[in-house]
Amino acid sequence: MYDPKLFRDQPRPVQIVSGGVVPAVFGAIAGVLIGASVGAYWGFAALAAIGSVVAGFEHQDGWGGADRGLLAGAIYGAALLIMHAIVGTHAKVSLGSFPPFLAVITAIAGMLLSAAGGKVARLQRERAQARAAVPAE
Repeated sequence: MYDPKLFRDQPRPVQIVSGGVVPAVFGAIAGVLIGASVGAYWGFAALAAIGSVVAGFEHQDGWGGADRGLLAGAIYGAALLIMHAIVGTHAKVSLGSFPPFLAVITAIAGMLLSAAGGKVARLQRERAQARAAVPAE
């Protein structure tokens, strides 16, 4: 079972890097890829989604994961839009009629994915505790 140290128990610099810097860097990379290749963008977005679920495992439950995912998703979306504007390429993937709304969409997606990871982690911990409580025959 994957059992990482809880996010709240990590040193503050580690929390800042894993909760803010990593989503910003991933968003910036996605901002470059969105103007370069549809396949590369969606592949990288899938990798970011998996990372969001795994990040949820660092929380006690789905609620903690949701909080982190909401903020990380907003940072990811904002960094994507900012980097895309800096690079100045034409987006090969639709940003919608109001591109800043993408940050809201990525925040909601991050919240749901991290909450799912937190929920699964909680269920795994509870299952492991239940097995440990059952006496061996």
